[in-house]
Amino acid sequence: MSIDLNDYFYFVHVFEKKGYTAAAKALDMPKSRLSRHVAQLEERLGVRLLQRSSRNVAVTEEGKIFYQHARKLVDQFEMAEAAMDNRGGRLSGKVVISCSLGVAQFVLFDIVTDFARLHPNVLIEQRVTNSMIDLITEGVDIAIRGHSGELPDSSLIQRFIANVEWQFYCSPGYLEQLEQLQTPYDLASCRFLKVGRAGAKEAIPLQHKDGLRTHQNTHIALCSEDMSTIRQAAIDGLGVTALPDYVCRAPVEAGQLVRVLPDWISQSASLSLLMPSRVGVPPHTKALAEFIRERLPVALVPAIQK
Repeated sequence: MSIDLNDYFYFVHVFEKKGYTAAAKALDMPKSRLSRHVAQLEERLGVRLLQRSSRNVAVTEEGKIFYQHARKLVDQFEMAEAAMDNRGGRLSGKVVISCSLGVAQFVLFDIVTDFARLHPNVLIEQRVTNSMIDLITEGVDIAIRGHSGELPDSSLIQRFIANVEWQFYCSPGYLEQLEQLQTPYDLASCRFLKVGRAGAKEAIPLQHKDGLRTHQNTHIALCSEDMSTIRQAAIDGLGVTALPDYVCRAPVEAGQLVRVLPDWISQSASLSLLMPSRVGVPPHTKALAEFIRERLPVALVPAIQK
């Protein structure tokens, strides 16, 4: 029986999308066609790669082993096509990048548009979400993620970019209304604008520059998962907030916000670039990843420190 390379390609997609339905949707093709190719592959190999049930698809041990080799083969095919697309030094192809709403709005937008301007034949698909998605299942080539601890998925390529401090800010007008705001205890009499969802706890974490950690109860007046909403509320004088320093750079320079409790931060997080751990990253994907790694740390430095 002759080898059909499409069998390898479709099996890899079913494996990575964790089922026929998701793979068929991603490839825009009927599930029956995918199933036929996988069945044809299993018949030729003489082993069961996927166990099918009425509700889901489970991968056999043989399927897991075969996937490692099939993925490398598909990578080589993609690299061969990319080499033709990128002949003459002109990058070409599609790259999918995932990031949070805050990173998209405040630091990555100039970087993405500058790269698109330099490489007009590269299609950039930016997916903005605050959720920790599965890169392989979702078909993401590059992800920018903020995290306070080690990332759980060690199978991904992880490149540290920078540390980001969440500092405390409010408008000059709101600061004038307060009797004082010199210690964390003074937050108890403040209205607080929180990034995230409302919870049972209203205690704000604080960390001193010397490493001391504490919490302070306060009155949370507004919660939002959108940093731009919280920032605007702070500019409008609705209360005190804690935001990444890069989010408040422009309004601080414009005099719309002032940093308060300068010896304290709410938290410190790491920003990392993640990629699926594969052999043979296409040139256009590698170029965008390097472009981001070069430009993003500069974009994160507060203006007063430049």
